[in-house]
Amino acid sequence: MSQGKIIAVCTSLNKGERKKAVGRCQLLKEFGLEGDAHAGDWHRQVSLLAQESIDKMIAAGLDVGPGDFAENLTTASIELFTLPVGSLFRLSSGAELEVTQIGKECHTRCSIYYQAGDCVMPKEGIFARVLKEGLVSNGDRIELVRRGAAKGEADG
Repeated sequence: MSQGKIIAVCTSLNKGERKKAVGRCQLLKEFGLEGDAHAGDWHRQVSLLAQESIDKMIAAGLDVGPGDFAENLTTASIELFTLPVGSLFRLSSGAELEVTQIGKECHTRCSIYYQAGDCVMPKEGIFARVLKEGLVSNGDRIELVRRGAAKGEADG
């Protein structure tokens, strides 16, 4: 289907802060990235944001990069926010992620919003759960292997 690559793998020890690039990390089944504050038994185990979305904020004059929007995986060459819930990604290691949510409600305005008057994560970030574990590293392939059915559409 569609193929891109992982630009950055990022984690943080606490919620509500920018994530730091770690280069590689273990994806744990039904949990998320090992050592990340957002990992756990819920539907938003891993967050993804495209470099193309970050580039929009750079074009608006911000000095931002991977992890600054608190995303775990920064990708390139896949338009993430257009994918329906249920879409499935496979990484180079064989790890699999299933999209569980597109965008999110931003309850508190983050520092990015105040700097630019806008933030891409609530509109263009996506969330996934880990179906198969494996290592994820900068430069890995991320492949869309199933495009999920949009809400209200029949499967099949």
